[in-house]
Amino acid sequence: MVESDKPRRRSTAFVTFIALGIFLLGLVLIPLLVDAQQKALESAAPILPPVTTSYPGPQLALTDLQGKPVSIDDYRGQVILVNNWATWCPPCRTEMPELEGYYTAHAAQGFVVIAIDSGDPADQVASFVKDNQMTFPVWLDPLSKSKGFFKNLDLPSSYVIDRDGMVRLSWTGGINQPTLEQYVTPLLEENE
Repeated sequence: MVESDKPRRRSTAFVTFIALGIFLLGLVLIPLLVDAQQKALESAAPILPPVTTSYPGPQLALTDLQGKPVSIDDYRGQVILVNNWATWCPPCRTEMPELEGYYTAHAAQGFVVIAIDSGDPADQVASFVKDNQMTFPVWLDPLSKSKGFFKNLDLPSSYVIDRDGMVRLSWTGGINQPTLEQYVTPLLEENE
């Protein structure tokens, strides 16, 4: 063995030792990081507070996925979350499971989500609803009337109408269940 090979072997052994140490450290840290990320998602804070409003809800009449005429007035006496959305809108798609979860948890308290699709073909909306197992009412709005009634062209946008027909809260952008729990649940508890 040549004398100059000893430092090279030591250097290679040292690098191998360091690499093995980093690998083992990674094996320990990755599960901890994944667990921390999961806990952060589970305890997600409200996304953003709604705008507090107080004006009469719109006299909005459209059609449902079966082509039957429907109206906001059909739900008078319930707390209604009107959600303007579209199948092509990424934040709209992201918030649908959140809306479904809140709706399922609170429907018995007189809460309903009315998801108003803004301009997509009926068959595309029906496919989206089926694929995402949405159980709340979905209406079609080929001319985007709903966005005009609420004077907001952004998607998604959501409006909460109380049991007396007054628009009390509005959001522009996606919302999540913790946000709904914090701001909508107190309205459900009014006049119960």
